[in-house]
Order: sequence, then structure tokens, then C-alpha cells
Amino acid sequence: MSKTTNQNRRPSFTSSTESSMRKRHGPPPSSSSAVKPISNTAVMVAKKRAPLGNITNQKKDSRIFPNSSSADSAHCPNKSAKLKLAAPTQPVCVNACETKSTCEEEVVPIERKAFSNLCITPSSDTTTNVMSETENKEDKFMNIDNKDDADPQLCATFACDIYNHLRAAEAKKQPAVDYMATVQKDVNSTMRGILVDWLVEVSEEYRLVPETLYLTVNYIDRYLSGNVISRQKLQLLGVACMMIAAKYEEVCAPQVEEFCYITDNTYLKDEVLDMESAVLNYLKFEMSAPTVKCFLRRFSRAAQGVHEAPCMQLECMASYIAELSLLEYTMLSHSPSLVAASAIFLAKYTLDPTRRPWNSTLRHYTQYEAMELRGCVMDLQRLCSNAHVSTLPAVRDKYSQHKYKFVAKKFCPSIIPPDFFKNSLY
Repeated sequence: MSKTTNQNRRPSFTSSTESSMRKRHGPPPSSSSAVKPISNTAVMVAKKRAPLGNITNQKKDSRIFPNSSSADSAHCPNKSAKLKLAAPTQPVCVNACETKSTCEEEVVPIERKAFSNLCITPSSDTTTNVMSETENKEDKFMNIDNKDDADPQLCATFACDIYNHLRAAEAKKQPAVDYMATVQKDVNSTMRGILVDWLVEVSEEYRLVPETLYLTVNYIDRYLSGNVISRQKLQLLGVACMMIAAKYEEVCAPQVEEFCYITDNTYLKDEVLDMESAVLNYLKFEMSAPTVKCFLRRFSRAAQGVHEAPCMQLECMASYIAELSLLEYTMLSHSPSLVAASAIFLAKYTLDPTRRPWNSTLRHYTQYEAMELRGCVMDLQRLCSNAHVSTLPAVRDKYSQHKYKFVAKKFCPSIIPPDFFKNSLY
């Protein structure tokens, strides 16, 4: 039956065209390589975890997160030196319209530009000029999207437009900065910090992507900005928001039964589903929200363009500082893009206190001057300095592991030179 169908089937446009072209130009050259089929990848289903009381950050198997793509550094050209060379004694070409029978031979000077790193000058301050040009390399603006054109996932053509849209949209999806004082009666900022600290452990236990954690905290704060909730229901709100964020971000999200089990069966399945429905209806199903992680990925690429710190170390340090901000209720007064830019500033300064952490490239891609970051950087520096004595250890324990380069164990300087915040110095 299939053979008859194949014989009666009308040839497609492509096959007809190929046959006609074959008659004109002859048979095409035979291909030496064949396309190999792509094998299906198996999806691992998360198994149930221990209840809340048994959760710990110390795991025997650690998942190594893929390294985010980093921008290669581009060297800025030094002052170009020009060499004036005399051309060989050859007659100069004469236009066809000229009627002269003979042409005079003349020497035409040719200006030839030397290499960008070549500086030829008879003066004695050659070394000084080269050093001054080298120190000013950071002031040159670097296009971090130059080498991303071949990778469609990086969206190099639309990257600037995408992040400009995120900057405009972040104010619309931000929670109220004073909802603890104006809305909530039975919940305070300390309880919120304990909930977020526990959610950090849950996200590590179920190996969720970082975007899920950031979205979870965003949903919690936005819901608490307009709804009064009791402290007995605060953990229920947390697991419901994490289940929504996991459905939005994860490939294989944990089931509702697992979220019930992780709370030691404190809440029933119907209670979790009812809270999920309440959150979705209040947020009007607007699940997409610009978070710190959205901006941090872009700003990390801009910071790594000058190769001032190893790729993974700078990314892990900035992520550690950014996650510390999730625990602090007062950090809601800063926009996500400002927190991301300040985390990059403090991460670069922590890894290399001898160099200025801000430059023209970061200023261009973050759209922030160094002076605008001062208040947020100081708040983040306070969180990093007090992390070792904090009663909320989940983030610090998480980033004390080998897969995060032990960045939580690095010393955070207590003083940042005021000159580093001056806009005129970069």
C-alpha cells in the first residue's frame, strides 16, 4: 500500500526543481558526509526529598552549572605611528584625458600606517607614552556583542533592545517597598528573611535554576504588597510561589505532592493548589518579571570583556552578592538593574581591590554612573561583611562549595575608596 502511495504521490517543488536543474547542469557532486540524527535526551524526574527538618545544603553530589558565556577582551589601539616612505623612482600615472606626450618623473610620498601597538618617535618619553596609552585602555568602549553574531541564542542583534525593554518594565513588576508597615499585620521582615533562606535550601535540594528562586521571591513580595496574610500561611505562600515559578522556568518542575512533602506535610495538596490560584489571580497571570538575575547575566559579560577577573570567579561572586540581597527586605528600595550593577561593582572590587571596578564599558551597558551605585554598593557591602555572623546561612553555605569557587569564604573589604565612585576618573 505504501509503495503504491509513493508512486502516485506528486513530486514536491524541491524535487522537481532539482530534477530540472540536473538536466541542465548535470548531476551534482556527491556529498561525502551525511547528517546524523539527533538522539533524544532523557529527562530525569525529581524524586521526593526529605522534609523541612532534614534539609541541608551539604550534598554529596554537586551539580556543576554551565558556565555562562563570557565576552573576549578587545585591545584598544594605541596612538598610531605613521611612517613616510619615498616611493621607488617610477613615472606617475597620467589620466587618459591628458594630451602630454611625456610625463615628468616625480617622487610621491606614501603614508603608511603602522601597527596599532607600534610607536616610533625620536623623543625620550616613548616608554611614558606607551604606558599612559596602556592605562587608558579600559576607557575605551568595547562591543561585547561582536563575537555573538554566530550564536542565535545570544540574540546579539536585539540584545540592546531587549535590555532597554527590561529596564522600562522593571518598575511595573516591582513590589511595594513599605508593605510590611502599611499592609501586613502578623508578618514582619524577619519572618520574610527566614522564608527566603529556607527557599534557597529548597531550590538547592531540587536543583532548580537560579531564575526560579528570583521569580519566587518576586511573586511573594508582589502578593504581600496587596494581601494580608497570617504567619501560619507564610510558608504556604512560599511553596505555592515556588511551584508557579518552577512551572514557568523549569523543564521538569517538581510536583505539588513534593512541595507538600518538603513542608513535612504541614499543608494539604488542596491548600497548595488554592494558594496557587490566589497568587495567579492577584498577579493577573503576569508571570514574567525582570529580576536581578536577568540583568546580572548581561552585566557579567560586560565586566568580563576586560579580563580583570577569571570568568567563573567573577560570575559566582556577583551571584553570591545578588542572592544575599534576596534575604534583606530593605533591598526592595533598589531596582533589580541597580542591584545587579552594584553586585558587579562590589564583586570586581572584592576580587581585585587595587583596580577601579567601573569603566566605560560597564557604564554603557548598565546605563549607570559609578556615583549612582554608591548607596546600593554600601548596602551590599554591609550584607557581605555580616554574612558570616548572620542567622540566615543558606546563601553563604551554598556559595562555600567548590562548584561556586568558594566565593563566600573570600574576605570582603570594609572600605571602598571614595575616588572609585567619581565619574570623571573612568
